[in-house]
Parts: sequence; C-alpha cells; structure tokens
Amino acid sequence: MTIPFDIRRARSETLATDSIIHFNNAGSSLMPTPVSESLHQYLNDEEKYGGYETAELYTEKLNNFYHNAAKLLNCSANEIAFVDSATRAWDLAFYSFKFQRGDKILTSMAEYGSNVIAYIQQAKRYGVNVVFIPNDCHGQVDTQMLSSLIDERVKLISITHIPTGGGLVNPVNEIGRIAKAANIPYLLDSCQALGQIPVDVEKIGCDILSGTGRKYLRGPRGTGLLYVRSTLLEKLEPPMLDQHAATLMSPTEFQIRSDAKRFESWEQFCAGKIALGEAIKYSLDWGLPDIQARIYTLANTLRERLKSIKEIAVTDQGIEQCGIVTFYSNTLSASAIQKAMRIRGINVSISKGAGSLISFSDRGLEEVVRASLHYYNTIEEIDTFIQVIRELNHFDNNE
Repeated sequence: MTIPFDIRRARSETLATDSIIHFNNAGSSLMPTPVSESLHQYLNDEEKYGGYETAELYTEKLNNFYHNAAKLLNCSANEIAFVDSATRAWDLAFYSFKFQRGDKILTSMAEYGSNVIAYIQQAKRYGVNVVFIPNDCHGQVDTQMLSSLIDERVKLISITHIPTGGGLVNPVNEIGRIAKAANIPYLLDSCQALGQIPVDVEKIGCDILSGTGRKYLRGPRGTGLLYVRSTLLEKLEPPMLDQHAATLMSPTEFQIRSDAKRFESWEQFCAGKIALGEAIKYSLDWGLPDIQARIYTLANTLRERLKSIKEIAVTDQGIEQCGIVTFYSNTLSASAIQKAMRIRGINVSISKGAGSLISFSDRGLEEVVRASLHYYNTIEEIDTFIQVIRELNHFDNNE
C-alpha cells in the first residue's frame, strides 16, 4: 500500500507557501522550518558565546554533516568535504588534475557555462583539447559516441548530471560504466540533482561529485559539498592548501591530510554547515524516491499543460525529464514573463545562453523561462500558473 505524500506537513514546514508560489527551486529553494531554525540557533549562539566557543559546543553536530552527506551519496564520511558552493567544490577538484599538452577532456553539450570556462582556461594554459560529446536524438549525451571518443589521450570525463537550462537527466550510470571500463576519472556536477533524485555514487560510478545546498536540498546559500572517491584522493593535490588541509612539518615540508577534507579551508560557514547537515537529514527523512516521484509528477503535469498551449514551446530534452520545466512564448519575452509572474507572487527564473551557451547555440535558443518545482508545490499552484500564462498572452481559455 502506497502512503500518500504528506503535502500538509510539507507546506506547513515551508512558511512562504502561504504568500508565494515558488517555482524557482533550481535556483534556490525555500528552506523548511527545521533547517531555518538550526541556522538561526547556531547564529544566535555565536552572538551569545563567541565564534570559536560555539563551534566547540557544536562539534558533534558539525561532524553530522559528513555522516549525513555520506548516507545521501552512499559513500564514506572520509570522502566528503564541506565547501562554500558547488562551483568552488567543482573547481577545487577540477584544478587538481595535472594536464599535459594533447590531453583531452570529454564533456557534454549541455555543460554548465562556469565549467566550460574552466576547461577553456586549462586548455589555453596546457594545450588541452576540450571535446563536446554529441547528443543523441533525445538531446542527452550520446553514450555510443562517448565510447567512440575514448583513446589514450582522454584524461577526464566531466559531465553535468542535470543541466541548468532544461529538464533532461543525463544517462550518468552508463557514462560511469564507460569511464570505469576505460579507467578514466569521472567528474559529475550534480548541482541540480541532489535533493531531487536519489544519487548513489556507487551505482553511478563517478569518482568526484559536486553539489550545492541551496537548490533541491533546501539548505542555505553559501553551502556545498564535494565527494572524492578514496582511491583517487591521494592522486589529487588541491590547488590551494591551508593548515586545515595540510600540516606544516618543517620550514620546507608539509603533509596533506589523507581524507577529502584536504579540499576544505579551516575557516568555514559553520552555521551553514549545521543547516546543510540538517537539510540533508530532512531530505533523507522524506525519502528521495518519494521526493522524486512527486516532483516528476508535478513537473510532467506542468509540462503537458504548457504543451497544450499553441503559443508556448516547451524546450526540455532527454528520455528522463526532471522537475525543471523550460519554455518560451511566441508573444512575450522570457524576461517579460518573469517580471509579470513576480508581480503576481510567482517566482520563476530565466536561463540564458551564458549558463547553457553550447547547448543553446546548437539549438538556436537565446533565453527560456525556467519553472522548477519541488515536492511542496501543488496542482492548484500549477493551475494558477497556467491561468496567468494564458492571461499574459491573451490566450483563449479553451484548450
């Protein structure tokens, strides 16, 4: 017997649902009350007792972040680092690779713009070749083409799990099997996946994974995490070190720590770390399969209803499509739709070419409206959203 999703609880623990419709969860989700309370409690205690003293009082809870993150990803706590953003986590891992002239990085057409900038920078520094794996007919990474591109010069396969500018979920498990068979390190940007779908690093086969707290995990901004497989840790020296990541042994020698904390800095957003640990626990308590099922149901409902409006073009790709729904109007710009929605208490975002430049250029897109749903959203909110879209474009109410 399937237990109904407790939407009343979800909304009662999400205060802003009383006043806004938040369809911008791929940008930054709404913190649930237990997560917000943990954040504020820590900051209040810092005010009362001092920063160092509060960190000492919260030692066990600060360490809970690593255990919760390890449970979320199915890995060891020693393979987890706390970082101030997913971008910084990804950068710290990527810039640890020692590339040589002629080496190749294989990546996806829908790769996030910041990642592409990093590839280009290393390409210019070291003569690395960046190769974009073609899409298949569904708009996702073509795994057969990926296999055909493998040779002795490929030093890294780096993929975005769920791209920022569309609803597709890349076939990350199959990519992992290809990477493992070829013994090539596999870096996965799971920024939009964590908290939305189950993410198991053993099933996926990735060696490195980066993620953020502010999106589907419903944690605070300024928080992120990095997973690095233990068998790869000793091969990667972070581009920056401090006395937390390494120990000074003499005036001329230091020793890097053996766990993933080698990618951390001593100074951290401790309140955010506490809250991210709580946010991960909160997601695990709901159950990621149940979260995924509800998000997918809501997103597919919105996607199909938008498709029924002839003046709207839905731009999502992939065999598997997630909670991110993207579209454009033939009569209004994406910016105009976002502004009009905001006036009516509905939050959406815009995806422009900068974040999805390679994919958007290939598809002839400039900007799209991005409506990203979470489990606390409702069918009634979708009804309101569709009604506003029709009113904005002066559509006939008859579908």
